[in-house]
Amino acid sequence: KFKIITLVKNLILNIDKNLDSFPKKEIELKQTIRQCSYDLLLVVQEGNVTSNMVRRMELIEKAIAEIKQLDFLINLCADKKIIHDKKYYKFGESLDMIIRYLVAWLNATKQLNNRASL
Repeated sequence: KFKIITLVKNLILNIDKNLDSFPKKEIELKQTIRQCSYDLLLVVQEGNVTSNMVRRMELIEKAIAEIKQLDFLINLCADKKIIHDKKYYKFGESLDMIIRYLVAWLNATKQLNNRASL
């Protein structure tokens, strides 16, 4: 199995579990976080199946941007005291792990693309 997809799926499950206690006035933030996490999954899956190296690199970079957006939104939740610091740090660890895998995947894809163009 593709490790990044597993990590993203686990992140989504963790987000869904922790979004249950969101206040009603923050429903838009909750929906944005949920949508962003699903968008991340779709981008990673598309990047995994595409054979076009340039497109794959674009998708990986988009996935990195999605992670950064999720990090910002979850940080906002912590600032608003919607989630506790402990949960925020757990989310941060998950996001950090996914970013590390994405950057490694991007670097490997760049090397393959450079070899193919020689």
